[in-house]
Amino acid sequence: MSAQHPSRRSILKTAGGLSAALAVGGAGVLAAASTASAVGDGFGLHIVERGEVDARMWYYRFQTGAIGWNPAVNVLLPDDYHWSGRTYPVLYLFHGGGTDQDFITFDREGIRAWTAGKPLIVVMPDGGHAGWYSNPVNSNAGPRNWEHFHIEQLIPWVDANFRTYAEYDGRAVSGFSMGGFGALKYAAKYWGHFASVSAHSGPASLRRDNGLVVHWANASSALLDLNGGTVYGAPLWDEARVNADNPVQRIESYRNKRVFLVAGTSPDPINWFDTANETQVLAGQREFRSLLGNAGIPHEWYELPGGHFIRHDMMQRDIDGIVDRLRKA
Repeated sequence: MSAQHPSRRSILKTAGGLSAALAVGGAGVLAAASTASAVGDGFGLHIVERGEVDARMWYYRFQTGAIGWNPAVNVLLPDDYHWSGRTYPVLYLFHGGGTDQDFITFDREGIRAWTAGKPLIVVMPDGGHAGWYSNPVNSNAGPRNWEHFHIEQLIPWVDANFRTYAEYDGRAVSGFSMGGFGALKYAAKYWGHFASVSAHSGPASLRRDNGLVVHWANASSALLDLNGGTVYGAPLWDEARVNADNPVQRIESYRNKRVFLVAGTSPDPINWFDTANETQVLAGQREFRSLLGNAGIPHEWYELPGGHFIRHDMMQRDIDGIVDRLRKA
């Protein structure tokens, strides 16, 4: 098995304990960019920076009322996009939490190689240091409505600006850690958007163990993104929101989708926090898989040695499966 550990884990030490145990990531390089004056593009987005020099990796930074700063997006194009004239399916690929995780995470990890020759557009957006792919219950740092940005603004913008299949069978969603949770959440809440969903070391159960993942989300978002605000509310949760976001409570929403799950099974030899984190992820994915199985919903799953990190061979396998499942270019 090919696997690499993220190169930096400082956020785990900063947050302390399990409160931000999902915050891990890698390091790498930003796609070439050039500054431009704000241009209206509709859907509530204005491009304030763009980079389209790289033949495959195009970069955009947006101004949007949904987010109190200018979030960015990398769009990775197929090798033949510029001359083929074809229309392509799209993968939305979400990063994990932490100060060293953002929209360039998968460029650092090797997304270009994983998708070489593949007829697939890959969209990799910012999701905040601990945004949890959600509109928070409350924020003391200005708007941080990541769910609105991704679903209501970014997806329509991508479909309007690239040759995509703007339909159920034309989209997949996948992610690592916090991003894996975001993928599972969006696939259930917005059933008609995505035909394939994947969680790489992503939690699938919010309420188990006295709501440990909800506590992670609240503590990490309060510390890193919301200046004391929280995703789900504290000390009292917004119970309706937890119910709507919790994958194990939305089992029927995964019917007729491709479902792909990965979790680690053994201690991380480098970092104790990763061991504790992946133990909770594994337990939640097992609960989720059991419910899928009881409902007769097919799913592909892997339990592999090691802790909480991106497994490159599993990402490659996932991308190959996504291409097989989605509408052909």
